Amino acid sequence: MLRALVRLAGALSIAAMGATAAVPAAAADGPTLERIRSTATITLAYREGAAPFSFRDREGRVRGYSVELCMLVVASIQKSLGLPSLRIDWKPVDAATRLFTIANGDADLECGTTTITLSRMEKVDFSVPIFVDGGSVLVKRASKIGKLAQLKGRKVAVIPATTTEQALTRELAAAGVAATLVPVRDGAEGMAALQAGSVDALAGDRIVLAGLRQRARNPDALALVADDFSFEPYALVIRRDDPDFRLAVNRALVGVYKSGDIDAVFQRWLAPLGRPGQLLHAMYYLQRLPE
Repeated sequence: MLRALVRLAGALSIAAMGATAAVPAAAADGPTLERIRSTATITLAYREGAAPFSFRDREGRVRGYSVELCMLVVASIQKSLGLPSLRIDWKPVDAATRLFTIANGDADLECGTTTITLSRMEKVDFSVPIFVDGGSVLVKRASKIGKLAQLKGRKVAVIPATTTEQALTRELAAAGVAATLVPVRDGAEGMAALQAGSVDALAGDRIVLAGLRQRARNPDALALVADDFSFEPYALVIRRDDPDFRLAVNRALVGVYKSGDIDAVFQRWLAPLGRPGQLLHAMYYLQRLPE
């Protein structure tokens, strides 16, 4: 009887192992991947006026550095789920709505210029970094403003509720510089205010300001101050409640870094603004995580 029970226990154990092995990988997918599989649709949030990272062009196409990385993520997810096609629904957001849109489930992934911060992690989650930058200020060259200390008594346009606004406020206070911060909706509105003379400077991430300067009617009339006043590591934004989707996003991005495909993405969107610095090179290298 004892031998029979041992044999029965062994048979049940083997059967249980077989049943576990027979469970398809899809059963381990989180809710986002399951919904994407069942609907063959993914929703991507994007910034309309954050070129060269995220914007809508004259033909209505959503494009940019962050957008292209999101497209590579979508292609990776489509392949892993075995879908013959995967439709993308595009949802425009701005600095004020981007985090809420993801946290509320209105989009699966935000493709823009969002900086990773600990306080934002209370609401959303982030991919591995996709870019690193610093906050700077764009001014008219004729103003002779060359550093932050010379903003005393000046008006500075800045998008409210951003890490740029927070860091600039801290930096000016620490330096004892009294400047007036003027809220603007986006970079385009800030540039219009700067060129019209209603503000003396426009604050933002250096790479974004460089892009705005490049597209200006007379780029040589504008200059970036020498000081950087913040550290801005960009990432794609995802919800906090789905580690399986976060893993799928990160696996795709790490694959882009490992394969070297990131070089072509950088050349397409950011090379005209200057060569990648040592910090960005290091970021690409450090995110080549082992499988």
